[in-house]
Amino acid sequence: MGYGIQVEIWGDYALFSRPEMKVERVSYDVITPSAARGILEAVYWKPAIRWIIDKIHVCNPIRFTNVRRNEVKSKLSASNAKSAMNGTAEINPIYTTNDIQQRASMVLKDVRYVIEAHFEMTDKAGPEDTPEKHYNIALRRLRNGQCFHQPCFGCREFIAHIKPLEDNDVIPSGHENRDLGYMLYDLDFSDTEDIKPIFFRAVMKDGVINLSDCEVVR
Repeated sequence: MGYGIQVEIWGDYALFSRPEMKVERVSYDVITPSAARGILEAVYWKPAIRWIIDKIHVCNPIRFTNVRRNEVKSKLSASNAKSAMNGTAEINPIYTTNDIQQRASMVLKDVRYVIEAHFEMTDKAGPEDTPEKHYNIALRRLRNGQCFHQPCFGCREFIAHIKPLEDNDVIPSGHENRDLGYMLYDLDFSDTEDIKPIFFRAVMKDGVINLSDCEVVR
């Protein structure tokens, strides 16, 4: 916990899809811990460390809006693409004009969060991997606006802006109390043949979701 960070993330739209909605996408009320971890990993990720989300501060009021987007309903076959690369088959392309469909989504708008997180060393850390080293690299990348890929709020088109909070910065938290019910916490990859979702009971008190003391259900 000595090497924790605080970052502020914001954007125009966000979509953290509820798994129980099968056709039209509906977002959770707030960002999920796994999505917050993904944003940090977009900035800095190494096999030697594992990011853990401690708190989520919901700074803006929770507001929804409906959007309708054109999407391609099919997927390109990976085996077909590999065979085409090897010259043993012809590629079967997807023509978007013939394979397009419209899907509606209930998305969040004007989102702003402050994420409190820390990292722990994994069993893949080597002798040269120290907490001080990775903390300084992560902090430098945050301050310089560097990232491995563009952070996003659930979908690639919903860009997430990010900046670190320094010692003198004030966290712009909200003051709302709400029981958000069960939300996706993360995915358990301990068995790659049977990946299982993990859920938690999300309770927001004074605009803060405390993940260090929450009810987790597997």
